[in-house]
Amino acid sequence: MKKNPLYLKIKEHIVKKIDSGEWQVHHKIPSENQLGRLFQTSRMTANKALRDLAQEGFIVRRQGQGSFVAPRRVQSALLEITPIDKEIRQGGGKYSCEVHLLCEEKAAPDIAKALRLTPYQAIYHSIIIHKKDGIPIQLADRYINPKIAAGYLEQDFTQITPTDFLLQVASVSKVEHIVEANIPPAWIRELLSINDAEPCLALSRKTWSHGEIATQSYFYYPGSRYKLLGTFTTSKQNGVIRVA
Repeated sequence: MKKNPLYLKIKEHIVKKIDSGEWQVHHKIPSENQLGRLFQTSRMTANKALRDLAQEGFIVRRQGQGSFVAPRRVQSALLEITPIDKEIRQGGGKYSCEVHLLCEEKAAPDIAKALRLTPYQAIYHSIIIHKKDGIPIQLADRYINPKIAAGYLEQDFTQITPTDFLLQVASVSKVEHIVEANIPPAWIRELLSINDAEPCLALSRKTWSHGEIATQSYFYYPGSRYKLLGTFTTSKQNGVIRVA
């Protein structure tokens, strides 16, 4: 059996320290030289591990000071991940939801491919309609890798949102968002109580945890009931304006 590269072992060692709480936010990470001695490898290998962890959001690197455990903040290049109940309450609305589906099922080939699992492998699936003042504003169709979120099926999602639960049990290292406008299928229109002609904002979200895909989710927002807001910070590098 092929052994994992040493830089992956260094990454796993550091992530375990962070996830266990042994290393808290702002804790200083051992230097490249210290990690090289600990794992009997080169400084270059340790540097690759630290560089990857910085890109994944586990640590921050400060020139001349070293590397430190990063604050827990989950965001993509476009949007922060905010539980829908908090969005609604912050806007002055009353939140409620309806759990339409919560089950274990066999992954269809397209979903298995999205999660990088074997076709028909067991996965968790939920469909929840989130409401503001009794009116549906989001349908959340989620497919979950059970390895990442054990206990998902035992949750009462009228008391805690899936987003809250998933952020509690999994360290999210990467998020992919794809946004488009479309007319959703009839079953979605029915659950959202919208007519056949109303377009929806459709958001596809994929999340990773420890290098594995944790969730593939599809969110549908009636165009007349929801606005998408993005706030960006900018930096200029080599004459190019970048957003983050």
